[in-house]
Amino acid sequence: MSASPAPADLPPAVATWRDQIERLSEHASPCRYLLPTKWPPMRASALAFIDQFGAEADRLGWTAPQLFGVHPQHGFLRVEYAGALMVNGAPAIGVEADRIVFDSFSGYRTKPGQVWGPPIWEFAARTR
Repeated sequence: MSASPAPADLPPAVATWRDQIERLSEHASPCRYLLPTKWPPMRASALAFIDQFGAEADRLGWTAPQLFGVHPQHGFLRVEYAGALMVNGAPAIGVEADRIVFDSFSGYRTKPGQVWGPPIWEFAARTR
């Protein structure tokens, strides 16, 4: 396995995703209804995804809300607004044009009528 790309080597959008996730403390849940014990593995998996698949996800047109979105008022309680990486803390094993692949499920961005919430870092900033 190759080393993670340096932040300077990441596309600008991906570097922003990484910076924003890194700014969220791993010791405190950034989102309403997200248990504090669930956040550290979710955060670690999001950072690993960014390092391993972020550039490809960006190339395929994935957006911050599609990956990191949460419901604008209810946070983690309303998972139908959640981005693919904000459903649970499972590590991703691949990225495709319409889905993020996990070991035993996939997160899709092609559901008809899907509405994405803001990225978790925007939710956290509004609730501070």
